[in-house]
Amino acid sequence: MVAVLTRIFGTENLQLAEDVVQETFLTAVQVWSLKGLPDEPSAWLMRCARNKAIDWLRRNKFSTSIDFSDPERRLLQSEYTLVTQMDKLWQQEVIDDELLRMMYTCCHPGIAPESQITLMLKTLCGFSVAEIARAFQTSEDTIAKRLYRTREFFRNHRIRPEFPGAEALPDATGTVLKAIYLIFNEGYHATHTEEWLRCDLQEQAMYLCRLLCNHDYTRQPQVYAAMALMCFHAARNASRMSADGEIVLLEHQDRSLWNRQQIDEGILFLNIAATGEQLSSYHIEAAIAYEHCAAGQFADTNWPRILNYYNLLLRLQPSAVVALNRLIVLYKVEGYAAAMVEAESSPYRKVWEQHSLFHSLMGEMEATQSPEKSTASYEKAIALTKSVAEKRLLFRKMKL
Repeated sequence: MVAVLTRIFGTENLQLAEDVVQETFLTAVQVWSLKGLPDEPSAWLMRCARNKAIDWLRRNKFSTSIDFSDPERRLLQSEYTLVTQMDKLWQQEVIDDELLRMMYTCCHPGIAPESQITLMLKTLCGFSVAEIARAFQTSEDTIAKRLYRTREFFRNHRIRPEFPGAEALPDATGTVLKAIYLIFNEGYHATHTEEWLRCDLQEQAMYLCRLLCNHDYTRQPQVYAAMALMCFHAARNASRMSADGEIVLLEHQDRSLWNRQQIDEGILFLNIAATGEQLSSYHIEAAIAYEHCAAGQFADTNWPRILNYYNLLLRLQPSAVVALNRLIVLYKVEGYAAAMVEAESSPYRKVWEQHSLFHSLMGEMEATQSPEKSTASYEKAIALTKSVAEKRLLFRKMKL
């Protein structure tokens, strides 16, 4: 909704577009509590937002805050053409196209990368300031300031929502995908709610990525690779939580519950991603995820091949997170001694010390060598994670 409303009001009135969306949801809560849920809630919300936008335009058709001299908005100023033009703007294919344009507009080169992603999460995906702050591991005040500065940038520059040029497209798409995958990760591994698994966020991220896959201009190998990665991960959802809400680790998951159709779809996207010369981190991560999906049982996992993929990923995208995931695989392939040498000598050690996953891994490795050290590591991991489900898992591991 925000994308179409921004097309109507202009990026300089981004706050107005967000306000109309908020009013729409408030109206929905009031009406639906009295009359019940409509047959098509999404269509109802779109109609409601359209009607609120029409009402605003009628009340403010002489307002200087809207640039009615713009050819795209002239028809919105006249009562004779207002409704007809609005009906055209709210057709589904137009909505999808405007959503894509707005995604790239959020990635304008004049906006800092972290602000680009913050804006996408807030305006297009409905994340709250608190949720974004947790995702970025920063304060709510920092996120609020980012949003304010970004809205001021749009207000001052009156930027039109549009796709980037061909040369800028790959980098802009990379930023868009980063935001999309951040949404997916929050659904795949929620960090701040009692729900460790949120399929609704995963579906939202996959919907946005499919828009990129389906548009002639935005189809790129990295887009298909990201889509493949999400398919492989989402295919395991049914096996990742027990009936009583406990986390089920990969080695204990019932693989008969895995969605084979979604895995096949991931393979199709990965094959398409292999065309061209572009190699992104999504290609390698998707290849790693595929190896897990291809193994009939945990013991069949090709850990040496996965380690090779992580070696490549670490060269392509050196980071503490990638190096930590590689350490886990190194332990599987080469054992305790090699993994401990890596853990002690890694330049990422100080960063790892702030990660719950690192201390959980240390606890697992130390369990067969030094139970006291293992307990201390698990206690550090418990203290660092905000996930209730993860805390319960770590307590179970500590008691083994």
